[in-house]
Amino acid sequence: MEGLAAMEMNETRFLTLLEKMINVAEQLQNNPAFGLIPKEELVADMVLEVLKPFMKENGGVLEVQKINYVDNRSNLIIKYPGTTDKVCSFVGSHMDVVPADRKEWERDPFVFSREGDLLYGRGTTDCLGHVAALTDFFCNLATIKPTLKHGIACVFIANEENGTFAGIGVDELAKEGYLDECKNGPLFWIDAADSQPCQGTAGVMQWSFTCSGKLFHSGLPHKGINAIEFAMDACTYIQGRFYADFPRHPQEDVYEFITASTLKPTQVNCIEGSLNQICPGCTVQGDIRLTPFYDMQVCKAAVEGYVADINANPNIVLNSSHGNYSKYEIPELKGTVDLKWVTPGENGVACNMKSPGFTALCAATKHVLGEVKPYAINGSLPLIRELQEKGFDVQISGYGSSSHYHANNECVSLQSMKNASKIFSKLICILEETA
Repeated sequence: MEGLAAMEMNETRFLTLLEKMINVAEQLQNNPAFGLIPKEELVADMVLEVLKPFMKENGGVLEVQKINYVDNRSNLIIKYPGTTDKVCSFVGSHMDVVPADRKEWERDPFVFSREGDLLYGRGTTDCLGHVAALTDFFCNLATIKPTLKHGIACVFIANEENGTFAGIGVDELAKEGYLDECKNGPLFWIDAADSQPCQGTAGVMQWSFTCSGKLFHSGLPHKGINAIEFAMDACTYIQGRFYADFPRHPQEDVYEFITASTLKPTQVNCIEGSLNQICPGCTVQGDIRLTPFYDMQVCKAAVEGYVADINANPNIVLNSSHGNYSKYEIPELKGTVDLKWVTPGENGVACNMKSPGFTALCAATKHVLGEVKPYAINGSLPLIRELQEKGFDVQISGYGSSSHYHANNECVSLQSMKNASKIFSKLICILEETA
């Protein structure tokens, strides 16, 4: 255990692997709608090359599986043996990235660069930096070979950044039983940020509604139905009822959620026409961020009810500030709201703060960083609520920078990643002492 407690990152190995991954990140972009299908196998093979000397077939101690459900799209499972059936697992670090536009970056996003402590490139924070750090960590484990009661597992996944296609990543691994043994201890989902335990995340569901009105000359507004005004008022009405039905929950204070549940418009488009025409159609899109103390399907039904009430009587949303000649129902026509769900929606996660895994994570974080400040946030992490509901003790952490997730000029602190390695070591030591 002394060797494990003193274990530190091999900086050269970490940086070499991360640079190789960032330099192929253009081929890891995940946005099928724009023809961007990632090839996570590129990263998986780089990791395998680093792990090769430590694998069982080469006289080492690590068991490694590469699992593809789709060509070029790999998942990796890495195992270090324990002496009991207890398992500590690190899951969720993914090998795909969000797209990056070179024109919007100060540096080439697909070329690794370093400026002092900061490492730049698409994926440094989300999530290739974590992949490189955990790969190095398992190399160190396999070098010092501590005798542990817990087996230590790691799962690098495909297809985290886009849920368009199922059956590619961790969802299929769980379905086929590859993760079953991870129920025998805490599962640390390593894809958060800021080096502190994340004790809660929100669920997310994206929506779109189109308000249909009637085109008419703007000099005769009483003969038309202004879809832009209708959309504004419908959105305000829907938001008002949402916040009444899903107010701040008492548990949100317990978990220290930064914000309560929200329903926010994020995009607006309308039918183009002349400036002297009443617009006949306007589409508003946005998302719902729902804390885990509410159920997304209940919320979905509630919003559908709000829209049904508007369609039954469009003028219930009418705001008098538009003047006396705006109406959403005229003798020959009713305005309508057509609601569509862009994504099916998934619930958020409230971690078990009484779990030995949470206790160990907090203690290890405090030991390495000198303080621990668990937080909860209305950002979302896909897939993990499903794992929690299947009996996994899901805990969440990450060592990138929240301000750089999905951002231009993405970077990560080298020191944060070195601290991550120390935290992994310390939390395993704590779990071993309490096992």
